[in-house]
Amino acid sequence: MTVLFSELQVPGWADNGEKIGLKDVTFTYDNAKAFTLPCHLADPELFYSETDQGVLEAKALCGTCPVRNKCLDGALSRQEPCGVWGGQLIEDGVIIERKRRAGRPPRQVIAAARLIESQM
Repeated sequence: MTVLFSELQVPGWADNGEKIGLKDVTFTYDNAKAFTLPCHLADPELFYSETDQGVLEAKALCGTCPVRNKCLDGALSRQEPCGVWGGQLIEDGVIIERKRRAGRPPRQVIAAARLIESQM
């Protein structure tokens, strides 16, 4: 799933005060410096990468960001559908450890799950 940056800038979608909009994050940080944030300098697709390496690179860029915590709070309040926000991988509005790959899990994972179930 890809989310276009222009879709996130729909006027009025976060004006009700319940959700923290993107402007609340970047514009509270000095406007002149907002465009020096790591996410503004990197390829936007990196923050929506389908690969583990891409996700790690995006998280690394967020590591030094001065508005990282505010970005994460905003993404959680908006229940972002996907992407790296504030140094965390988010899917369906919640923080996840890693993306699940398409297809069936490896045999070792299935065997381990069955072993744990049998011990319960």
